[in-house]
Amino acid sequence: MNGAPSGTPRTPRRPLVPLLAALLALPAAGCGTGGGGEADSPGANARVGSVLVRYAHLAEPADGPWETGGDVPLYAQLYDQEPPADRLVSAESPAAGSVEIVGRGGEVVEDGVELTPDRSVGLEEGGTYLALRDVRQEIRGGDFVWVTFHFEDAGSLSMQVPAQTPTYDQESSPPPLPTLTG
Repeated sequence: MNGAPSGTPRTPRRPLVPLLAALLALPAAGCGTGGGGEADSPGANARVGSVLVRYAHLAEPADGPWETGGDVPLYAQLYDQEPPADRLVSAESPAAGSVEIVGRGGEVVEDGVELTPDRSVGLEEGGTYLALRDVRQEIRGGDFVWVTFHFEDAGSLSMQVPAQTPTYDQESSPPPLPTLTG
């Protein structure tokens, strides 16, 4: 006999250990490199040459989806890992008539965005960001659009950028459930 009570099949345990280890490693494999927390971050992450594009996303307006013909802001963090400094010179998307680099005051930034090595540069609300002009389709939270970023030295990077899912106004949310104490 094999040590198991009669009538009870023996469960092989050794093959389960490597299988379990592989299954536990799967979530870690999607985390990427270059900083913690990427698995929980909003947006898309990609790399071309020494340039990292992190948290790229389209903002969802508070009052509904982006309508055909509208302008849609794209936010991201850009990080150049190595000298010399690179530059985002332009972007394009088949979902828009054009994509412009826009400054804090709404003006078009003709000379691009300089990336300082070892420092994150934000394309963000209230600062410089990308504007998808004259979008060709309605874009809802959770939708994806292709965007190609063009960098002076690193080259071009095409990626699917998600539209951020809407957040709900706290004032319109129901009150929290009471907690039981006892």
